Amino acid sequence: MNWIEAIILGIIQGLTEFLPVSSSGHLEIGKVALGVNAEKSLIFTVVVHGATVMSTIVIFWKDILAIFKGLFAFKWNDETKYAVKLIVSMIPVIILGFTFADEIESLFTGNMLLVGSMLLITALLLTFSYYAKQTEKEISFSNSFIIGIAQAFAVLPGISRSGATISTGLILKNKKDGIAKFSFLMVLIPIIGANLKDLMDGKLSGNSDISASVLIVGFLAAFISGVLACRWMIGIVKKGKLIYFAIYCALVGLGAIIYYFVA
Repeated sequence: MNWIEAIILGIIQGLTEFLPVSSSGHLEIGKVALGVNAEKSLIFTVVVHGATVMSTIVIFWKDILAIFKGLFAFKWNDETKYAVKLIVSMIPVIILGFTFADEIESLFTGNMLLVGSMLLITALLLTFSYYAKQTEKEISFSNSFIIGIAQAFAVLPGISRSGATISTGLILKNKKDGIAKFSFLMVLIPIIGANLKDLMDGKLSGNSDISASVLIVGFLAAFISGVLACRWMIGIVKKGKLIYFAIYCALVGLGAIIYYFVA
């Protein structure tokens, strides 16, 4: 992998992590289009995912700081309740990650039929959320767990994590700005935990094809584009414009499926 490929894939990751179009699906499509070996670029995938985690922290640092301040007050306050809801939302994906880690990893091999099919499912979810009746309801503990189940399904390449969680929250009639922030915060610990687990398991140590400079370039590209996309996505959710992304996911999904059969 060279610098140009790293920049392109980094931007793809940064934009699509927050936009409801599946970062994992687009990253797989990007690797296939650029001729990058999917199995030998796991370390790059981990690095750019880490970059988008940093993007989230930069955008929501005030909210994260407020949550920690509330927690250390050792009271059952609004911040503590919110933190517990975030933890509840993480339970499904943590269980899935520890139970089926190898099976999940085996899905990221550039299978365009799988990616295309999952993108069509993402399109359906976004469409359902667009027509769901909206209220100003706050996220409940039960809603947190259901949204967490949606996040667990998003381990499949082509299922958008932000698309699945935000759509599920909107279908459950939670208010728009609240579900957008919740969706972006709930992924922090699972991604950090998954990356640390890969490092501890030694899964990344065998990859020597990608230089440190390429990883740094990819990280910066993903981080900068992630910051921009996160801010953009918050506004999109508030305006209720997710239907356009449903159309986009459907078109890309169909394109990926056609590519699978004709390539």
